[in-house]
Formats: sequence, C-alpha cells, structure tokens
Amino acid sequence: MDSGISDTTTGPRSEDRLPSSASSAVKVVIVGGFGVGKTTLVRSVSEIRPLTTEETMTQASENVDDTAGVERKTATTVAMDFGRISLNEELVLYLFGTPGQQRFWFLWNGLFDGALGAVVLVDTRRLEVSFDVIGRLEESAVPFVVAVNAFPEAPDYPVEELRKALDLDPKVPIVVCDARQRSSSQDVLLKLMHYLRSLALTSEAK
Repeated sequence: MDSGISDTTTGPRSEDRLPSSASSAVKVVIVGGFGVGKTTLVRSVSEIRPLTTEETMTQASENVDDTAGVERKTATTVAMDFGRISLNEELVLYLFGTPGQQRFWFLWNGLFDGALGAVVLVDTRRLEVSFDVIGRLEESAVPFVVAVNAFPEAPDYPVEELRKALDLDPKVPIVVCDARQRSSSQDVLLKLMHYLRSLALTSEAK
C-alpha cells in the first residue's frame, strides 16, 4: 500500500488553537464497519485540519478486506482519524475515528481509553458489518448512539425495525445523518451529548 497522512503542513494556524473560553474537553470515538463514512464525518465536522491516516488500497488487500458493497472505495484508514469541534464556547469534543477493517481492530482498545462516548456509523445496505462493532462497544461499556449514514439508494428502515435488526437496547438513540454535511454530523454529536447527559442525570438520581 502507498501510505500518507493528509495533513502535511507544518506549524499551527490560528484557527487550530483551542479557544481560550474552552473549559471542558471530551473524547468521542467514531466507530463503524469498513466504508461506512467515519473519515468523511470527521472531515466534515472538524473545525481544525483533520488528521487522517489513509492508505491507498492495492491488490495485496483483495483477499484480506471484505469490500462487498464498497467496491469503488480506493483508500482506507489504517490507524485513526482525528478532529476537533467546539459545540459551544466552553465544550470541546476531540474526535477519534477508528479503522473499519477487523485486522486493525487491535488499535481500538487504545482509542477507547478515556472516551466518554461513541458514535456508531451504520450503512443500511450492509448492516452485518455493524454487529461486531456494537458488540465490542457494549463489552467495553462505552455509551453510544447509532447514526445511520444516508447513502444513496440505501434502504430506509423504520427505527424500531432497525433497532431490532441491530439488537439495540431500547434506550440507545438512533439518528439519520449525512456524514458529508457539517450540520448533519454536528447534530449527531449533539445527540450523543444529550444522551450522555441523560445517563449522568439518571445515575445521579439513583
């Protein structure tokens, strides 16, 4: 594979500096199967130059990676994506996108460390690639929301049917998004923050 990191410039830009008003920082992990749009989401929503570790896919990976349904995909994340977004003047989210192929899942444990929550991106054309992802999150006890990335011609399942297919807890939020659009990706992150807040309030009330 030919490797490359998208950010090849040197030196910080003024817009990359953390706002002086920021008082809280939260780590959020963006997870999902191969080709569901994790890198796209981080790129669309990040207020700084996103760091991506993508490699060009070559014939050497044909017998290793399952590209069914994403045959036109030409690059893949091999370590992580990183971005940052300020949801308001005080709250900043650090976004860590995970690689989708199972051969890179050994990197997930480190990325989950210190994460307050996660977003699971789902492609309804290939729901099966999300099963193991959700299972790993449940095992690690990281709270998450499910974001259905609205690919063209993807099946539009009713929420409850989708919840049943993914075997989700009734409390786990499901939201439809377009990972290419900043506002839509931001809405997903806001949904996660609201969900984490509700979990915290429920815990405090016990």
